Amino acid sequence: MAKRPSAGPSKTIILPDETHDLGFAMTSSFSTMLLTALAIFDADTDYHNHVTKLVETFNMVLPQFIEISKITPARIVYIGTGPLGFAAREAALKSLELTAGHIPSMWETTLGFRHGPKSFVCPETMIVLFKTPSGHCRAYEDDLFSEIKIQFPNNPLFEIDLAKTPCTALTENTAWLAPIMILLAQVQSVHWSNGLGLNVDNPFDGRGTLSRVVSGVRLHEVQQWSQ
Repeated sequence: MAKRPSAGPSKTIILPDETHDLGFAMTSSFSTMLLTALAIFDADTDYHNHVTKLVETFNMVLPQFIEISKITPARIVYIGTGPLGFAAREAALKSLELTAGHIPSMWETTLGFRHGPKSFVCPETMIVLFKTPSGHCRAYEDDLFSEIKIQFPNNPLFEIDLAKTPCTALTENTAWLAPIMILLAQVQSVHWSNGLGLNVDNPFDGRGTLSRVVSGVRLHEVQQWSQ
């Protein structure tokens, strides 16, 4: 596709070979594509400085994430605001995929979770809140976490707060924080998958229901619409 001639002005980005994951979860693929998209669409930022801060933060929080991953919950909920809400969505997907559905997962926004979705929580459900390092949203996140600590005092509850890390400087666009937040789910799901006795690189090995690359999709011709 990159070599295909274009009818108009275009820009082709060739990603490094490391992007092509062999494992089912495709964590390198996701992180590389996300950082590439941020570099393109948030072009006014200092990309190299941002990546340096991400690496420094990665090294700082990884031991904490490993400790959290040692707790295997019955279910898990990831919660976030704005771009971190969509980071929660990807985190929930990784956990669900690598545990082959053995650990049900859900994602929600900070305000959305406070009503019906909270019914997903049962004993031993882990709740993870991706916190905005600063700003107005943080006040609502603080309120939510105070609420769930009272309502679910015996559940494993975690705030992932990057306020005191090198990533604090990246808060103008919290999408830059997503790779670090999703790292938690990547570490957790690998640990849980292995603990469940699954093939971490292919949790659906032998089942045939899911594979790393989607196959068997038919392309249907678009029919011209008429009144």
